[in-house]
Formats: sequence, structure tokens, C-alpha cells
Amino acid sequence: MAGVTDRPFRQLCKQMGAGYAVSEMIASNSLLWNSQKSLLRANHEGEIEPISVQIAGADPSMMAQAALLNIERGAQIIDINMGCPAKKVCNVAAGSALLQNEPLVEQILTSVVNAVNQSYPLVPVTLKIRTGWDRDHKNALNILKIAENSGISMLTIHGRTKADLYLGQAEYETIACVKSVAKIPIVANGDIDTPQKALEVLEYTKADALMIGRAAQGRPWIFREINHFLNTGELLDAPEVNEISKILQSHLLDHYDFYGEYTGLRKARKHIGWYIKGLKNSQHFKQHLNTLETCQEQICAVRNYFSELASLSNRLEYLEAA
Repeated sequence: MAGVTDRPFRQLCKQMGAGYAVSEMIASNSLLWNSQKSLLRANHEGEIEPISVQIAGADPSMMAQAALLNIERGAQIIDINMGCPAKKVCNVAAGSALLQNEPLVEQILTSVVNAVNQSYPLVPVTLKIRTGWDRDHKNALNILKIAENSGISMLTIHGRTKADLYLGQAEYETIACVKSVAKIPIVANGDIDTPQKALEVLEYTKADALMIGRAAQGRPWIFREINHFLNTGELLDAPEVNEISKILQSHLLDHYDFYGEYTGLRKARKHIGWYIKGLKNSQHFKQHLNTLETCQEQICAVRNYFSELASLSNRLEYLEAA
């Protein structure tokens, strides 16, 4: 997820039980390869393996070159994005806009897979899509066939069309249909936000794995919750306030170290907002955060906020909603 799955957040999710985490999209445009944003997104120093990098673009040759460059920079898996519905991505005919052009999909997949296989035969190439352009034009089955014929190793499907954006409820019928005929692993994605929903989606779709997106924002422990439930059939207790405080503070320190003082302070605000959503006095605290000018002030404020919550109750479920 752009602006979310940076290296500090990926590291945290892996530490909390995610078996796999994909980087933010890296543009295939060679003019952007050495921009500060792209270099940060390609920074995998100390990252827990496997390291998967997602590339986005609409030119087959440039996508192939981008794949090779990112492998040189540490990627162990290349993931091709054909699922992003954002205007700035679709307006350049990339992301989920590509689902309208199956011949171009085939050209891109073949170009990337062939280039990677020739130079790095042990590096798999995977693909992320939506179910189609809109509800009248669902073509996930066609894309599956193209992907398999092109040598794609795994296909992740978000249960919405491009036109759906993130509205309404994800549907899993299409994912189940694709899985029933697939010769490669299929990953189900979309609205999986509880351990019970994870089991429900696995049983319904027969998918080989699940991908968690927005539900992990401010709640990275969702991965251990799902793992525990799938393995034991039992629900873990909600994390206590003191543990959440420690997780968030550790996340912030890694975040500041990665981005530096100026950018780190500002980018951290949204992560903190996700962690505290729905907690007592969270809106007032978010307003206070916007007045702070240093990372030290920010992390101290977080520590004090959670200390006040813990003094009321260390059990998250007993806290009042904002």
C-alpha cells in the first residue's frame, strides 16, 4: 500500500506474524529510479526475508528493466501491480487500468518474466489484480490464463473491481472461481479484518493464502491473531494497552531512523492515528500531535497518552470510544 507498507511497517508486520510483506509500488519509469522516494522504497537494509518489491507501469520493456534493477537492489520476489485503482496510476494506463487491455497484460507479464528468468532464474514473478475493470467486465479468469501462460508464479486477487475502489463489500465468488481452475497459488484479498473472517474466506475460496491490507493499519498484531485462530481455533485476547504502547513506540523509533527528523515526524502522524482510532480522547490527542515539532516530543506524547489510558484500564476492550 503506497504510503503505508514502507520498510519499518513491513518489518513490524513480519515480526507480528506476517509470513510475507510487499513493498510500496515502485514506478517503472527510469527517470524516477533514483528519486529520493524510489530509493527509500528500494531500501531493504536489514529487512526480514523474503523481500518482495512491487513494480507498476504500462510499458513492457520498462517494466522488465525495473524488475531487474530492483532485484539488483535486493528484491527476492518481483510483484507486478495490476490492482491499484488510484487515479494517478490508472491515468497513465497502469495499475488496474491494465485489466481493460488483455494483450498489453500479456506483453508486460511475458516481458518481465522472460527478463527475470534469463538473468535471475530463482526469482519468482507474482501478480496482483482486481476482479476486473467494473462489475460488467470481470475478467479475472482470462487474466489467470494469461498469467499462467506467461510464467507468473502466484496470483493475488482483490475481491473488487477497479470501479468499486474500496466501496461496498469485497466479493469472494470470483476468487473461488479462479482458484477452482488455477494451476498456480491463489491469494485472496479484500476486507479480511478478523480471524473469523480469515477462516471464512479461506474455506469459501479454497485460496492458498490470504493477503491483509488496510486491516493491518494501526493493528499489526492482526497477523498473530489470525495465525493463532487458524492453528488452534481459539481467539487471542486483545493486546493490553501497555503492549500497544511498546509496539507503537518501537515502530516510531524505526520510522524516525528510516525517514529522518522532518519527514519521520510528519509521516508518523497517520500511523499514530490508526493505532489510537476509537480510543478515549483520541481526537483531542490527534489535534495535539499536529502541534508537535520534534520526533522526541511526538514519542513522549505517545508514551504519556498510553500511560493515561493504562491508568484507567490496561484492557483495551474496556476503554471508551472517542
